[in-house]
Amino acid sequence: MHTENLTAWMHEHVFDQSNAAAERGTRLVMWITAAMMVIEIAAGWWFNSMALLADGWHMSSHAVAIGLSAAAYAAARQFARDPRFAFGTWKIEILGGFASAIFLLGVALMMVFASVERLLAPQPIHYREAIVVAFLGLIVNIVCALILGQAHHHGHDHGQDYGQERGHSHGYPRPNPHEHNHNHDHDHDHDHDHDHDHDHDHGQGHGHNHGHDQAHGQAVHQPHRQDQDHEHCHDHGQHEDLNLKAAYLHVIADAATSVLAIIALFGGWLYGWTWLDPVMGILGAILVGRWAKGLLIATGKVLLDREMDHPVVDEIRELLEIPDDPAETRLTDLHVWRVGKNAYACALTVVTHDPQLTATQIRERLAIHEEIVHATIEVNLCPEAETPPRPASA
Repeated sequence: MHTENLTAWMHEHVFDQSNAAAERGTRLVMWITAAMMVIEIAAGWWFNSMALLADGWHMSSHAVAIGLSAAAYAAARQFARDPRFAFGTWKIEILGGFASAIFLLGVALMMVFASVERLLAPQPIHYREAIVVAFLGLIVNIVCALILGQAHHHGHDHGQDYGQERGHSHGYPRPNPHEHNHNHDHDHDHDHDHDHDHDHDHGQGHGHNHGHDQAHGQAVHQPHRQDQDHEHCHDHGQHEDLNLKAAYLHVIADAATSVLAIIALFGGWLYGWTWLDPVMGILGAILVGRWAKGLLIATGKVLLDREMDHPVVDEIRELLEIPDDPAETRLTDLHVWRVGKNAYACALTVVTHDPQLTATQIRERLAIHEEIVHATIEVNLCPEAETPPRPASA
């Protein structure tokens, strides 16, 4: 009996697989950046070079931000199976990316402030030392970018394998679509429909059929119909690791500013263009600020669950609101939010004239979208469909 064993009706809330390669990569890059920071600050103090000191303290902000990304991976992994997180811990990584983007924006503002100050009050520059530091920083950033890039590709491939393992099963075993064996002895196709007939004395009987279903991903395969040919051509930008992207942007931003600094330093050293250094600093700050803004928007969108413009929303509507449907089934409420890099949860309510329509049938329709890993479904029977026609008066 179900009262003795509820495992068939339960599932894990780990909707996104951790990216171990990204965690290792960000941790390694954090230590490399921190080591470079200490070397530059120590050398600047020993050689009395403001250029070295400034770049060292600038590097410290990147070390802290990348450290936040590494800590977010560790926290998401540590609390992955904590039941207090209703939809998993993936958004801890997004929160780390958001915090890192704020740090990146702060770096851009500091660059603008320092550059304007140097433009208004020029100071002597130790060109040789500064050029050496800039080249050294560029080499370190290239190495760090290669480490994070490798982690990105490894995580992307691993994520694709994970998606292929899930197939259309939403994390549970499913029948082979090419085998027409519909023997469902797994007891995974469960439906919690509650039929409540409420008779109200308003002159007419109003009956409401509320079918409530918690779809936990164990949907039954349903062949594609000819009028439901769905191609999953979603933008790969939706699948990217935003926490890893945040760490990567810090490294790329530092590399870009190093390149601009090298150009400015050579211009000042060879041609006496002292104004070029602060101008390049302002250009670098604008570039970094634009990257930070994009990352803030991307992570903020996930944290605020702004997903109703995603293609999967329209696909859900197409599946349920079929043209020329005699039952006239309509979506009255739909909520979609992300619970993983390519995993979505939804809560929906439909009203229909079909008294036979159940939440299980709707779940079967949704099964063709493997990105929907959790669904809560409510079915309401239209009162007009429940009221029998009155006999014509003689």
